[in-house]
Amino acid sequence: MKKLLLSLLLFSGTAATVSAQMEKVNAIQSIRNEGLNNSQVMKTAFYLTDVSGPRLSNSPGLKRAQDWAVSTLKSYGLENVKLEPWGKFGKGWQVEKNYAAMTAPYYSAIIASPKAWTPGTNGIVKSDIMLIDISKIDTITKMDAYKGKLKGKILIFDSPAVLETSFRADGTRYTEDELLKMTEPPSAPAAGQRGFTPEQMAQLRKTRAMRSQVGDFLKSEGAGLLLSLSRGASHGTLFTTNGASYAEDAATVLPELEMSSEDYLRIIRLLKGGIKVEMEAEIKTQFFTKDLNGYNVIAEIPGTDKTLKNEIVMLGGHLDSWHAATGATDNAAGSAVMIEAVRIIKALNLNPKRTIRIALWSSEEQGLFGSRNYVANHYGNARTMELKPDHEKVSAYYNLDNGTGKIRGIYTQGNPEAGTIFQSWLSPFKDLGATTITNRNTGGTDHLAFDAVGIPGFQFIQDGIEYGSRTHHTNMDTYDRLIADDLKQSATIVAAFVYNTAQWENKIPRKELPKAQAAN
Repeated sequence: MKKLLLSLLLFSGTAATVSAQMEKVNAIQSIRNEGLNNSQVMKTAFYLTDVSGPRLSNSPGLKRAQDWAVSTLKSYGLENVKLEPWGKFGKGWQVEKNYAAMTAPYYSAIIASPKAWTPGTNGIVKSDIMLIDISKIDTITKMDAYKGKLKGKILIFDSPAVLETSFRADGTRYTEDELLKMTEPPSAPAAGQRGFTPEQMAQLRKTRAMRSQVGDFLKSEGAGLLLSLSRGASHGTLFTTNGASYAEDAATVLPELEMSSEDYLRIIRLLKGGIKVEMEAEIKTQFFTKDLNGYNVIAEIPGTDKTLKNEIVMLGGHLDSWHAATGATDNAAGSAVMIEAVRIIKALNLNPKRTIRIALWSSEEQGLFGSRNYVANHYGNARTMELKPDHEKVSAYYNLDNGTGKIRGIYTQGNPEAGTIFQSWLSPFKDLGATTITNRNTGGTDHLAFDAVGIPGFQFIQDGIEYGSRTHHTNMDTYDRLIADDLKQSATIVAAFVYNTAQWENKIPRKELPKAQAAN
């Protein structure tokens, strides 16, 4: 009788294990089918880009996208959906009119964008363009020669830049050899290649200080408009930046247009050739100061296991963008994928054991402010390593923020124990091109906020496509640059990772806690 009872118990345990395994297999198959065949990811991307518009921090465009995301996540059946303040950011800003053209020696429209947080021209500005050789200005007193000559003028700084033809493709995918190399330990930087030397840093600070003084001088002299060269751009692509601070009490600056290389360098060649160049421009920008706080979109699929439901699996991406386009690859793509991942899980009624929480961050572009402040408010201080009780509840955070390219694997952020788990979770997606686990770190985006306090935070490996060459922070970053099949693949894999994390018997292994930073 005892042998029979033992046999029944063993059979019962085996059957339960097999049943759990089959449930997992069926769930992953369902996720694949829903993600690849019934996807809503491009519809989501359309609303975040074409409909919402540019999403600079605290701008009306970001508010439109946030409101749409809140409404949509509620419609999917997520709970605790909210726009959560994380702290004070500063002024919002948007472009309301941007017209610029060279009018002599002939008419030519100019590709340019106002720098973020710069003022408008207060009407149309018409002027010949004055060339200033900034390389010869090593003390502010050398600007005295321009006193009384700059009122209403359009100014351009000389540049040694030369455009060279590139024979490399704008868009690329990782080769198998490149992915294999990523799994190897990174090479140590060569001697002398560990960053700026103290002398270089001193020169950089000196150059920045001089540029600031020159800017103050030009403004005090009543210059009408400053033209600047967009970094690293060609073929009409320009990489946008900010020209002033977003702080509530920031000092005013000159209106400034960031121009395509082709237009900028043509004007300089004409001026150096003794040809008079005239231009007209009208820029209208608006500042928003009614609400200076920053916000994140937060929503949940509550856990169902009575023991594990208080634990959290997080996923997210930043919703804010730069202003010269609609921020499609940076980072409507990542946000749309994460929204689609939770839609998949909810649509399939998978009822995760742990709570799944999505976060769409703001102000990533200014310094990961949305995610860093969220972590500080909920989980701990990265500088002092004073941790809050909810720190222990988070199993992992998954992030997507490297463009439209499909997922090829995942960075473990120096957590090899996690990599062992992820290997089995990736295996069902080998046919979709996702195979690589690398123990390397990757930086520059919101998973760092979690990693900084010892919560496992991960960014997926993505094909670069045109990210670095054409779309990242540029006037070309529009919906048309998105690849639908890549986003479908990414959302499917993210949904599977999040579901597996929610169901796994343990939380994702953690690295040793970072040390508190020494007080200065």
